[in-house]
Order: sequence, then structure tokens, then C-alpha cells
Amino acid sequence: MTFRLRAVRALVLLVGFVLLGFVLLAAMAALDWLLVTRWFAAGAAWFEGTILMVTALVAVAIVRGMLAFLRAGRLGSVPDGVAVAAQEQPELWEQVRAAAEVAGERAPDELYLVSEVNAGVAEQSRLLGLLPGRRRLLLGLPLLAGLTVPRLRAVLAHEFGHYGNRDTRLGGLTLRGRAAVLHTVEVFSEGTTRMHYVVGAVYVGYARMFLRTSQSVARQQEFAADESAARYAGRDATVGALRAMPVIDAAYDHYVDTYAGMGGPVGALPPVGEVLGGFSRLLAARPGERLAALADGRRPPKPHPYDSHPPLQDRIARIERLPADGRTDGAEGAEGEANALSLLRDQSQVFAALEARTLPPEAAERPRLAWDDLVMARASADAEGWSRPLLLAVARALRAESPDQDGAARTSRRASSETVTDTDLPTLEDVLDAFDHGLLWMAVADRIPKPPQAGRLTGASARNFIRPVVFDGLAGLIQLRLIESGLAAPDIAWTGRPGLVLPPAWENGMDDAIDAAIADTPDTAPLRTLLAAADREVVP
Repeated sequence: MTFRLRAVRALVLLVGFVLLGFVLLAAMAALDWLLVTRWFAAGAAWFEGTILMVTALVAVAIVRGMLAFLRAGRLGSVPDGVAVAAQEQPELWEQVRAAAEVAGERAPDELYLVSEVNAGVAEQSRLLGLLPGRRRLLLGLPLLAGLTVPRLRAVLAHEFGHYGNRDTRLGGLTLRGRAAVLHTVEVFSEGTTRMHYVVGAVYVGYARMFLRTSQSVARQQEFAADESAARYAGRDATVGALRAMPVIDAAYDHYVDTYAGMGGPVGALPPVGEVLGGFSRLLAARPGERLAALADGRRPPKPHPYDSHPPLQDRIARIERLPADGRTDGAEGAEGEANALSLLRDQSQVFAALEARTLPPEAAERPRLAWDDLVMARASADAEGWSRPLLLAVARALRAESPDQDGAARTSRRASSETVTDTDLPTLEDVLDAFDHGLLWMAVADRIPKPPQAGRLTGASARNFIRPVVFDGLAGLIQLRLIESGLAAPDIAWTGRPGLVLPPAWENGMDDAIDAAIADTPDTAPLRTLLAAADREVVP
């Protein structure tokens, strides 16, 4: 079956989806008429009333579904983004208009910059696009940061290709119809009455048949949009854009978790404009394979059974079969290939404006710290969190072992559960002294919180279970000491993970020294040697 015939078949089924509501309403009207005029004798008015009430509820559910279908083409509310006018960003609009013209389409009426790795065109259409309306283009700033101008052209041409491709107009109509059908099914899934559930089951069954039938048409439309992009931006640039998308997406997720959200535990944010703008720094520091490594091993999202997008590798393979056109792949760093962010004027203001639109209101009250200050604040907070369980356990162990007025050792369990205040917490030297006196495995380890199932462990198994917690606690205490003495420096580490730079002696010998201090027979001498050397480095 040819593509055109498949598209016609899908269009017929789509019209059937619209008519389904009218058919159901007509059937219920006929049923009500028969019930009232033919089937029930006088005196059964109460039963007639019940039947009419039920059919009325069903009719309401059907009308709701029909309205949802007809409203599926609406643009909806203004997105959480920054509206960009042509006079404000003429270079970006020039690229947008050129891509629309090549696809034989009109340019969008609105352009919004958003905080997602995404690009898309939405239209205020009626009758599934037969009557066009207002258009809106969404462009993600993280996407612009990860693409060059040629690759951005490919992305734009692909998006407008969904509306263009005159040889596949029926395919574009089917694509809009699929979106409307899915929207209608979602409306029914949110229904709270039994009637919504019953009627929704009818619509869902029909929708599944339509989606299965139209899936090949929708995927062919994606291929057609890719080919439109390749003709405009170049074969290799289109392939490069497709390959870059999942890498940019993975890199942005890493950036948000590791950098933009770094100040969460300390209630602070990066500098104004850098919550999103810092992503460009990460991309600049990790070109090529180092950036792609962030996506390695990442499990791809489970595809929707009715996803209109073919597998990425199939799309790439199909474009690569096109004849070479002599144009480059538009990779970053190639001669004359500028980053797509270069199309924006006043980039810092754009990033700041987008932050103001997307950050929650309470974020406006948070202090802004320079990246190095943010790294230092987070490192201190982490170190305090690692060390606190160990400090509390040592404090309680020392209290339980301390002599009372009669000189007898207090050994009651009640003593170990007494409240410990911050002023009661031991110093790093106190902790090492406790280890030297044999308290680590005799008293301290038992007082470190652990899951109930670990409480049954004994001997070497118990020590091995709790040893990493003790290691982290000591490492946190050391980190705090080095921060206080000025021997630790912040490292934003755009090429790795943010943290602290420690003196060479600590970088090379700290782990071994901590391992010795928490061994089955603790030896704190190596750690004390390092601490003494650090004290000598501190300028009075």
C-alpha cells in the first residue's frame, strides 16, 4: 500500500473518530424514544426516569470527549519562557524565517525561548489543521547552547517540515489527528464518574485502532521532515544534529543535577543568569567524546507504543543514504561554524529573564553566590553531614565510658542515648584519641545509626558494614579542618565534578591514612602525621 493510500485510510478512520460521538448520541436518543413511547407501559415512570438519567450522564461524557477532540488544536496557556520579538533578536528570527520559507510555510507569530532541550512548533488550528491559525515556536536555550548554527537550521527545517512537504499534506493532517486523539483519550482517563469510564473505554478502543493504523503514516511524516532538513541544512549537518540531541539532553540533566542544583542544600543559587547560562561553560569544557561520555550507559526512555518518531538510528541511516552535498556536518570548532547562542543579543539578559520566568517564587529570596563560593559552601555542608553521625557516636561512647563521682565506669545503655548538643561534640583529635583507646569497634560503631537488618551482623561482617560510614565521617572532619585552615581551595571542575583541591600530601595520602585509622586494629599515626604537617603549613 502506498503512502498516499495509507494516509487516506488513516484520514477516513480519523473522520470516524469524530463521527463516533454523533453515532453514540443518536443511538441513545433512539433508545430513549423507544423506552418512553414503546417499551414501558404507564406506571413505570420511575424506571423511565432512571434510564433517562443514565443516558443523560453518558451523553455528557460523550459531548465532553467531542469537545476535547475539537479543542486539541489550541495553543493553550503562555509557556514558561521568554517571548522574543523580531526587533529584539533579528539574527535568530532571520534563521527561523528562512527555515519556514524553505518548507513553504509561514513563519511563526510567536517565538519563546524555554529552559528545555527541545524545539517545536504549535499551531492554533481548527478542523485538525485544515483551517490554520496562530503559530508559536518554542526553542530551548540549552538546545541552542549545544548546537551550531548549521545544526540549528536542520532542527528548524525539520519542525517546519511537519507543516510543509506538500507531497505529504495528508500525512501532516494525520499527525495532527493523532495528537487530537491522544488528547481526547487523556481527557477520558481523567474522568471521575463511571460513565466517563464506560464511554472512555469505547473511545480508547477506537483510538488504539486508529493509532496503530496511522503509525506508519506518522513515521513517514517524520522521515519527510528529516529529508526536508537535509535538503536545507545539509545531509551531514542534519545527521550531526540528530546525534547531538541525546548527548545535549544527557549533558543538561547532568548539569542541572550537579551544578545548577548544587546550592540546594545550602539555600543558595549560582549568579544571576548562570543557573541556566552555566551550561555553556560545561559544554565548552567537555567537547567531543568527553561530552558524549555523559550519555554513555544512559538507559533510553521506554518508547511509547504509538510514538510517531522512528528509532533515532533508523532516521540517521536514512539520511546518510542521501547523496553527499559537499556541506560540512557543522560541528563545533569547524571553520566558520559558530555556536547557535551567537545568534542572540544580550545573552546574559536573556538567561536572567528566563530564570525569572522559570524559577519558583521562593528562589528569589535565596542568596546568589559565585561558583567558587558555591562550591565551598556545598563542600562544607557535605562534610558536616558526613561527619555528624561519627561525632555523635563518639560523644555518646565517651560519655558512657567517662567515670562518675565514685570513679566507677558508667556502662548503662541509658547514658549512650542522652541528648548530645553541638557543644558536646568532640574535636578531630578527640575522635582519634577514642580510636587509640580501642573505642571504635567496642563502643563507637554500635552507636552509629544503621538499618535494622544490619543490627544482626557481628564480627568482621559488622565492621565491614559500618566501615564506609566511619571513613566518610573522618574524611568530612578532615575536609572541614582543611577548609578552616585555608588549605582547601574550591574547584568548579567543569570537566569532572565540583569539589575541593587539597594539598598534595592529602591528595596522595589521605585515603591510606584513614584506612589505617579505621582498621580492625586502628593506627592513627599516619593521619596525625598529616595533620601535624598541615598545621605547620598554616600561616599564623
